[in-house]
Amino acid sequence: MDIPFNPKAPPRYHMLVKPTGATCNLDCAYCFFLSKEMLYPGSRFRMADELLENYIRQLIESHRTQEVSLAFQGGEPTLMGVPFFRRAVELAERYRRPGMTIEYSMQTNGTLLDDEWGEFLAANNFLMGISIDGPREIHDMYRYDKGGAPTFDRVMRGLDALKRHKVEWNVLCTLHKYNADRPLEIYHFFRDTLGAEYLQFIPIVERVTPEQAAAAASSAEPWHSWRDRPLYTQTGELVTERSITGAQYGKFFNAIYDEWVRRDVGRIYVQMFDVALANWVGAPSSGLCIHSRTCGTALAMEHNGDVYSCDHFVEPKYLLGNIKEEHLIDLVASDQQIRFGNDKFDTLPAYCRRCDVRFACHGGCPKDRFILTPDGEPGLNYLCEGYKAFFHHIDEGMRFMANELRHERAPANIMAYMAHKDAAERNLFANVGRNDPCPCGSGRKFKQCHGSAAHGSAAHGSAAHT
Repeated sequence: MDIPFNPKAPPRYHMLVKPTGATCNLDCAYCFFLSKEMLYPGSRFRMADELLENYIRQLIESHRTQEVSLAFQGGEPTLMGVPFFRRAVELAERYRRPGMTIEYSMQTNGTLLDDEWGEFLAANNFLMGISIDGPREIHDMYRYDKGGAPTFDRVMRGLDALKRHKVEWNVLCTLHKYNADRPLEIYHFFRDTLGAEYLQFIPIVERVTPEQAAAAASSAEPWHSWRDRPLYTQTGELVTERSITGAQYGKFFNAIYDEWVRRDVGRIYVQMFDVALANWVGAPSSGLCIHSRTCGTALAMEHNGDVYSCDHFVEPKYLLGNIKEEHLIDLVASDQQIRFGNDKFDTLPAYCRRCDVRFACHGGCPKDRFILTPDGEPGLNYLCEGYKAFFHHIDEGMRFMANELRHERAPANIMAYMAHKDAAERNLFANVGRNDPCPCGSGRKFKQCHGSAAHGSAAHGSAAHT
């Protein structure tokens, strides 16, 4: 096999393949990707076998590592059926080089999974991400089918199929206005009811222009989902009412972190916490592009072979080309894509460059960098308030765990440290009156400081901290 070489290409990258394009059997209210059907009018939205083979061959050829990720998303990829994915595995086995490992993964809404799927996924070691927004009432708020019917029960049946066949799975939960104020309810549901061990939380930030917002406000029939709107692009200075706020984002992660750091380190894996710890350790890559210094190595490919700079930027401006016309390695290493990745740092406002938590944040995802800094410079992340609150909140714990790792000890040792710290704090506040000065030294009365609801009422032995 002649392996093409491009000196500008990364040794490894991640490509999200969308074999059904934006086609989905659900109509989730906040799904920005549904409108991407408009990019391909008249399409069948099914990846052809010849294209699948061409892609897998090019993907393997363009990697200079022994591990290659074959990842599928949508739309809803399971609409392609088991035979399509069986064929993908056969092709990957045919083209992989000796000693090479293929890592299979898929993101799904879970509604079509059954025992046939479970058997196939388990036999081929697929890692499955399943989209769940929380318990029934929370999940069904925005995640419904084309007829407006709730989907929770169908998702749970799909998850049961994965469990029966011992398929590795994780939860992807979107955070929006309706569930962001219920962090522990959601965390406990995933951990205790579903038995999830790996959790990802994705913020819903739906951008709109002032003109779109005005049109929606004046419409007799408001936009219920992005399917009712023009092609969604990353433009607009406003957000929809479904969008999470920066303050909610920070409070959500602070709350589940306080639970996790006391009970679940080494047992439950929250992507955001793993990424943060990598940045506190000073690892060369955090593993999540939004909190890496630059990006550009997480791309997306449509059902017809079109390659885009990023899953969040599937729009004409960010189209790199098509693998039927150019080899994948040349698209990944193109000047356009390199510039896209470097712009993440190069366009960072001065306000961010001076920030004490930039090493952990790196400005967040470019798609959310559309508000002004306090001094009026454009390009601040819409979630900045939440990022700052979260990264400051976890600093002590992250420094402790980073130190444990440097000394080849388990980060889970922090749970004993936190238990000792909590016991000492309970003793400190045990006999303080509401109107006494707070023992923390803030100069405020206890009822206005650590005795307030915002501090978890430390006088009653709460484990909550700020």
